[in-house]
Formats: sequence, C-alpha cells, structure tokens
Amino acid sequence: MGGVTGFLGIAAAVLLLSVIAVRVSIRLGLPSLLLYLGIGVLLGESVLGIQFEDADLTRSLGTAALVLILTEGGLTTRWRDVRPALGLGIALSTVSVGVSIAVTGFALRFLLDMDWRTALLWGAVLSSTDAAAVFSVLRGVGVGKRLIGPLELESGINDAPVYIAVVLLAAPDPITWTAPLLMLYELAAGALIGVALGWLGGAGLRRAALPATGLYPLATVAVCVLAYTAGDLAHASGFLAVYIAALVLGNARLPHRSDTLSFAEGLGWLSQIGLFVLLGLYASPGRLLDALVPALVAGAVLLLLARPLSVLCAALPFRVPWREQVFLSWSGLRGAVPIVFALIPLIQGVPGAQRLVDAVFVLVILLTVVQGTTLPWLAKGLRLVRSGEAREVQVDSSALDALGAELLQVRIQPGSRLHGVYLSELRLPPGSSVSLVVREEKGFTPQATTRLQEHDQLLVVCTDAARVATEQRIRAVDRAGRFARWKGDAGLA
Repeated sequence: MGGVTGFLGIAAAVLLLSVIAVRVSIRLGLPSLLLYLGIGVLLGESVLGIQFEDADLTRSLGTAALVLILTEGGLTTRWRDVRPALGLGIALSTVSVGVSIAVTGFALRFLLDMDWRTALLWGAVLSSTDAAAVFSVLRGVGVGKRLIGPLELESGINDAPVYIAVVLLAAPDPITWTAPLLMLYELAAGALIGVALGWLGGAGLRRAALPATGLYPLATVAVCVLAYTAGDLAHASGFLAVYIAALVLGNARLPHRSDTLSFAEGLGWLSQIGLFVLLGLYASPGRLLDALVPALVAGAVLLLLARPLSVLCAALPFRVPWREQVFLSWSGLRGAVPIVFALIPLIQGVPGAQRLVDAVFVLVILLTVVQGTTLPWLAKGLRLVRSGEAREVQVDSSALDALGAELLQVRIQPGSRLHGVYLSELRLPPGSSVSLVVREEKGFTPQATTRLQEHDQLLVVCTDAARVATEQRIRAVDRAGRFARWKGDAGLA
C-alpha cells in the first residue's frame, strides 16, 4: 500500500486514534494535546521510522493550523463574556508579553550564558500562551467567566505581538528605534482589517441566500482565513486579523449559527490533532535529552518568575484579587505555538536555533503536564470554581426566504431564568410566535398556559422585521426572568 491510498489510510487511522485519545486523556486527567504529540513521536524516525525533517514545511503547516485554531477560538468566544475583561485581556496580551520577554531574557542571559539577543529570542518564543491549549483545557476547569474571559482574549491576541517580536529578534538586522512603531502599526492595522472583514462578512452572509445549509459554515471560515491573508499582504498582523474577524463573526447574527459553530469546533479539533501529531513527527527524541537541562532552567524561570511578574504588572491597574492573579499566573498554558515560533530562527539559520527548538519541545511537554493536570486542583484550592453556573440560551436561525421570515431554534440551558416562565409571560414582539415545543423528545403545539422548562427546545417563527427584537427578548428573559424589562435587561449582546 503506497501513494495516496497509503497516505489516506495512515491519516484516517491517526485521526481515529486521536479521537479515542480524547476519552483516554479525560480518564487519565492529562491534556489530550500530549497524547497527540506522543502519536507523532510514535510515527517518527525513532519508532515506526517515518522520516520527516522539513522545518520550513512544518512551520507553514503549523501556521495554517494556528489560523484555523484562532478561527475556532474567535467564533466560539462570546463577546458578552469577555467584554468586562477586555482591558485585562489586552494588558495580558501586550504588557505581560513585554515583561515576560524582558524577565526571561535577563535570567537566561546569565543562567545559560547566552548573548543578549539570543536570550531575548528565547524569552519571546516562550512568552506566547497557546490558544489550542487554553480553549481545550481551561473551559473544562469550572472557573467563572471573570477568569476565562481574559485568558481566552490573551491566548487569542498575544500570538500577534509575540510573532512580531520573534521575527525582529531572529532577523540579522539590528533593532532600531522604529521597531516599536512597526509593531504598533502591525497590531493596529491587523485589528482594523479583522473588524472590517468580520463586519462585511457577517453582513454578506445575512443577505446571501445560499442553496445549501453547509455552505454557510464554509463561507464563515473562508472570511476568517481571508482576514489572515489580507493582514499578511498589508504587512500587518495576520494572526490578530483572523482572531478579531472570527470574534466579530461569532457574535454577529449569522444564519445557521449552531451549524457554523459546530463546524468550526470540528475544524479546530482537526487542526489541533494535525498540528501536534506533525510536531511530534518532526521531533527527534535522540536530541531531546540534551535539551533537558536548558528546558528545565527556562521552565523554572518562566513558571516561577516571569509569568507571575508579568501578570502582576498587567493586572495592577485592574485591582485583581491575589487569588485570581495566582490562577492567571498558573494558567499561562504553552502548546504548539512556541514550537512553531521556534522554527522561525531555525529556518533563518540563527546560531543555536536547533537547541531552542528542542528545549521548547521538552518545555511544552513538562509545562503541559505540570500546569494542565494541576489547574483544576488549584482552582478548587483557591475557591474559584463555580458549580452550576447557568449557560446562555442557544438561539439559532434559519432563513425562510420565500415567506420573508426566519425560524429561530431555541434551546433552554440548565440554570436559565426561562425555566418556569409561562408562554404568555414571554411577551414576544408582534410578528413572532412559538410554533413548537420539543420536550423529552416529544413535540407539541404550545398554549398560552404552557410553562417552559430546562432542556426544552422551541421553534419560534418571526418576520424579518421582528427578528432582532425577538432574539433580544428571549435572551433578556433567559438572563433576568419574566420581569426582565423592569429589571433593565433588554437582551442586548
């Protein structure tokens, strides 16, 4: 078996094994990302003998996977959850990055006897938290949105300034006073491109009458990838552009929203699996032992000194309680991003770059084991776990073009204030009505006296003109109950 047939067979087997690894990782209490790396190492030269040493191709494929992971992260992040933490999230993505690079570089300059530029390059590569690690590990810890919000923003945004810093430090040219201005331009331009394409994409998808439901998720992801390309062509931050575009789209009124988010989640999992298996395949276990000592030194500096100080500096203006600062410090999860960024100086021929790649690989494994397995215990020990926190009601829409109407699919989540509300108390705007309720897999036509319950699924038919007001009313009652309007909740995102 060879050629395309062999490649497809191996890819399918690896994908199935990786999906099974998710269940195994949950039982063992280990992040599944480690098992993906292990699968890649198992396929590699030291075990099954697959030779793969193309650093340039690894970086290119890794960048493509990161774009899709950031797309999934932005689409599934609720603006309502992260908006209160916007200032802290931006500070963690910028101020924290700068402090982390400086502290790590200063310590490694003397502890590992490096020159200043190399030490700062190590600090830059190691300062980026990983979106895949955060999105897959942190959301299962059980802490409140007050902590999840800034960490998700940090992991989605900080790739951009870190990438710029790594490129600047890995280049042979001297760093001049224009470097901060260049970084400021790239970040600002990337953010503007992301907002513009996200808004235009959302407006276009709402007006498009595509012939198949499955085309809407494809178009949404294509807009996000286009944002990365546009940012890169404009010499701006493509990573920031794709995350911002996805964030705007994910919080816009998209047709078939649930289908789009499910597709993006599957694409994100596929990208994570492919990326970590690829990096495991690229790694050479024979060199990793030599990188153990510098990896342990860099890891200790990062975990015990650089990360806590960087979080302290970023959180200082926001009066974050010390327990939350401890959790934020320990939640700086590293994953594939530092490994992909470490390949940049290797491709450019920077002296000692192979040592950096090997050390980062070892460090990612060590930190993922240490941080990923202890985060739930730390959250409980700091009394930050919030059990039974209500999840937001799920509202999906499908266009009924011939009728000039839309069909809203509503799922009432556990803890929702919609539970116990009579249909007459829902007080939907004129032009909308609940046509069907599905409860315990049985559907019925509701009456004014029907009382809604958790896990109910509703079909709401409304005119195009009443679409926004209907969803706002449902979300308001979901958050504040039948007296939402008098409590001041209008259901705005």
